Amino acid sequence: MHLAVLLSASALFVATFALDNGEMRTPPMGWLAWERFRCDIDCEHDPKNCISENLFMDMADRLSEDGWRELGYVYVNIDDCWSSMKRDKNGRLQADPKRFPGGIHKLARYMHDRGLKLGLYGDMGTHTCGGYPGTTLDKIEIDAQTLADWEVDMFKFDGCYSNATEQEKGYPLMSKALNATGRPIGYSCSWPAYQGGLPPQVNYTQLGEICNLWRNYGDIQDSWDSVLNIIDWFFENQDVLIPAAGPGQWNDPDMLVAGDFGLSMEQSRAQMALWAIMAAPLFMSNDLRTISSGARSILQNKMAISINQDAMGIQGRRILTEKSQIQVFWRPLSNNASALVFFSRRNDMPYRYQTTLSKLNYTTGSYQIYDVFTEKTMVLKDSTSFVVSVNPTGVVMWYVSAPAKLNHRQFYKGGRLQGSGYDDENAVPRVFL
Repeated sequence: MHLAVLLSASALFVATFALDNGEMRTPPMGWLAWERFRCDIDCEHDPKNCISENLFMDMADRLSEDGWRELGYVYVNIDDCWSSMKRDKNGRLQADPKRFPGGIHKLARYMHDRGLKLGLYGDMGTHTCGGYPGTTLDKIEIDAQTLADWEVDMFKFDGCYSNATEQEKGYPLMSKALNATGRPIGYSCSWPAYQGGLPPQVNYTQLGEICNLWRNYGDIQDSWDSVLNIIDWFFENQDVLIPAAGPGQWNDPDMLVAGDFGLSMEQSRAQMALWAIMAAPLFMSNDLRTISSGARSILQNKMAISINQDAMGIQGRRILTEKSQIQVFWRPLSNNASALVFFSRRNDMPYRYQTTLSKLNYTTGSYQIYDVFTEKTMVLKDSTSFVVSVNPTGVVMWYVSAPAKLNHRQFYKGGRLQGSGYDDENAVPRVFL
């Protein structure tokens, strides 16, 4: 097993064991069908947008030809409604023959030929959430081997039509069965979302041992209210969730919906920034064939992606909520750097938020600041007062090069922001650009 070092809410670095498949050492990135295309199987009347091999080949072409793959967006994930309503004569799952005439294996090869990976959906109940054949306990081994035979790279295991006892048995059994195939398959578990997302019903130590990522909470919808609801739940429960995350094991707040219909550009930037702070998987659910240039620039922002993909894999946290409805989020990064997000919960007008780095618990020194979305740079002393203008429902996001080594234990004492986050040495900033 790989020993992953995680930052605990009790201010100590603690050791936990991660799923030993070598996969997803940074949060996985790619495209997922569900939020945008759901269970549209009407290929007669809507052939371009129905759940079929053509849709997934189209998205693979876009990822490989439009600059997404090089940024890390490599997974093309099929969600529910892909299969036939019946297993084959050998008891194996099979794709719907009309919508996937080449089968899943052919589709996997199509992805691999373009430097991409294929993800597939299943459910441990009697049926999937959409009513297709599920993977009951007696079918786990054969279905895991089928995934490997098809050269699938990631498997999402949902939990509809199953009970808590079956889930307690099934999720670990599927992890063992996937590993036994000998093929590295990233494993996404929906288990905690069906058990309320929090201890004692959810054992995050166990999840880190059997899953690469897990859905903690409900499905995202194409609306700002939905995004806010997810943000609030994750940061209100950050002291429980942060210790669970790290290389090879990630909390999953669900898909990025920039490029769809429900979010403004400001809100799309806010979601991208906060998903980066959370070290969240970045699975877009949109139509890459028609995505706007504005949404594309947000989702392809190299620094936001770099922050999300930071090798330390420490999930960030909310450190301040002001009466002005400005919230401040912080994440420690490699090379003694950090990320800050100033987020406005206001709906009226841009707000000029004034503070200093020292008030945000940065120690004495000068810091190189890189604004992630405007690409402007500046140098700030810890004691220098500054103002950021944050648009309604929007963010300002900074990459902060640090002049001293982060003292994580002091910064996270008691699970809360306390004292200086840095040791008083090396008071020379690392220059990002």
